[in-house]
Amino acid sequence: MKNNLLDTKDYVVFLIYFVIVAAYGLYIYNKKKSASSGSKDYFLAEGSLTWWAIGASLIASNISAEQFIGMSGSGFKMGLAIATYEWMAALTLIVVAVFFIPVYLKNKIFTMPQFLHQRYNSTVAMIMAVFWLLLYIVVNLTSILYLGALAVSSISGFDLTLCMYAIAAFAIIITLGGMKVIGYTDVIQVFFLILGGLATTYLALNLVSDHYGTKGILDGYSLMTEKASEHFHMILKPDNESYIDLPGLTVLVGGMWIVNLNYWGCNQYITQRALGADLKTARGGILFAAFLKLLMPIIVVLPGIAAYVLYKDGAFQTEMLQDGSVNPDRAYPVLLNLLPAGLKGLSFAALTAAVVASLAGKANSIATIFTLDIYQKAIKKDATEKNLVLVGKASVVIAMILGVIIAPHLGIDKKGGFQFIQEYTGFFSPGIFAMFILGFFWKKTTSNAALFATLGGFSLSVLLKKLPLMMNLEFLQPMGFSKLVTQENGTSIYEIPFLDRMGFVFLFCAIGMIIISIIENKRGVVPKGLEVDTSMFKTTRSFAVGALIIIGLLVALYTVYW
Repeated sequence: MKNNLLDTKDYVVFLIYFVIVAAYGLYIYNKKKSASSGSKDYFLAEGSLTWWAIGASLIASNISAEQFIGMSGSGFKMGLAIATYEWMAALTLIVVAVFFIPVYLKNKIFTMPQFLHQRYNSTVAMIMAVFWLLLYIVVNLTSILYLGALAVSSISGFDLTLCMYAIAAFAIIITLGGMKVIGYTDVIQVFFLILGGLATTYLALNLVSDHYGTKGILDGYSLMTEKASEHFHMILKPDNESYIDLPGLTVLVGGMWIVNLNYWGCNQYITQRALGADLKTARGGILFAAFLKLLMPIIVVLPGIAAYVLYKDGAFQTEMLQDGSVNPDRAYPVLLNLLPAGLKGLSFAALTAAVVASLAGKANSIATIFTLDIYQKAIKKDATEKNLVLVGKASVVIAMILGVIIAPHLGIDKKGGFQFIQEYTGFFSPGIFAMFILGFFWKKTTSNAALFATLGGFSLSVLLKKLPLMMNLEFLQPMGFSKLVTQENGTSIYEIPFLDRMGFVFLFCAIGMIIISIIENKRGVVPKGLEVDTSMFKTTRSFAVGALIIIGLLVALYTVYW
């Protein structure tokens, strides 16, 4: 095993990456700043992002340490099944492009709280604005900072805290340029991300091949499917130890849809990339992102499975340990440390690019919500455009400082990075998604019904999480909705998988919203509506062809790896 320190060639490659991103960002900033300096231009890059910039920025904002480190760790632990988050996301993006984005653009919606204000009322909008700020900072920003710093520290040998500060500072520099700079520098970030990611996958497959005395990446892949056949099933059975995280067919017809539709369709730091464009450009960018999503498991999951095959056969026995036990999240850094000088620097740059781009996107969205939905609406209603931009920049810095302070105390590494994010955002996703989906497509939905989904959804999620401690859920096991889980204290309980929990909570919220709305409608309450008509959902022929290709590829993938 090579030592963790980077070679001079690695630093040169990384420096080249840093200079290219910084110089291009400065070029875009200077080129675009004379055109408009208003708040919408700063936060949304209104009208200035092309379809390829939107698509690249969507992926750059989404793919970060939780994928490179966390999803590779999940690949090590449970195998290809974790790729369902990526492949189902490709299908979800098509749904969002066809049905969600037209509603936002037609109604000139720029932030998610603005949608809630326009569709429901200011109370719902303000509650959710505060909630989203807390969620984005405490869960999303902190987890990316921590996992990113953990990876950088593992590879470079630098102190974890120092790495966290450096990543945060780099992200702030990018973010302060506004969405224009983020959007166009993300194109470069994605280039490094994919190139470096593929280099690591190539190494991983070759390592497996060499370990068993064969040659080439195809032999390496074939050996992986042979040596770890249980790691190449997309649909897990109840007797699988990872069933609690990916419960069978739920990944196709249940809670996975709520995870993805809420993330890609009702999420400020995702939809924000498309909200400043026209419909054709936005849809083109989203379709491009869907194609890139199909590629992601090759980059982030296969290396984790390769590390598992090698570990099972005696390799990395010490390197995979943390505090005396195997930590799956160490799989990707362990592989990176085996890369030759120069190539290691490229993969290191790819990982850093993913972390920085994702942090910049989330910080920009935090600044957008705070500035446009809290500061402008509740603190200073007569704020000038210049004042709004300054407040946005200040909130970026404050959010990043809070992230650095909070991150080390969350115990992310114990849960597993990717699953940590999915489970804890899952407490809120069902209620939010119910509120959005009924708000979009059912004009009778009332504001009190939306409040019920917000508060009731979270409360029921917490209850169902605690429920196994209060009663025996063995009766749900034959239906696949519970699994016997041994806790850290040694006791065994029947627990509801969090994806199933999300499905239950969504149905509860949707039914509750319908009942409340019908009662209020009979009392004469007239809800506020949005401008929606079926012509908005028509697509161009080229979009339809691209969507059909993606759907065909997904059907083939799930058929092969069922």
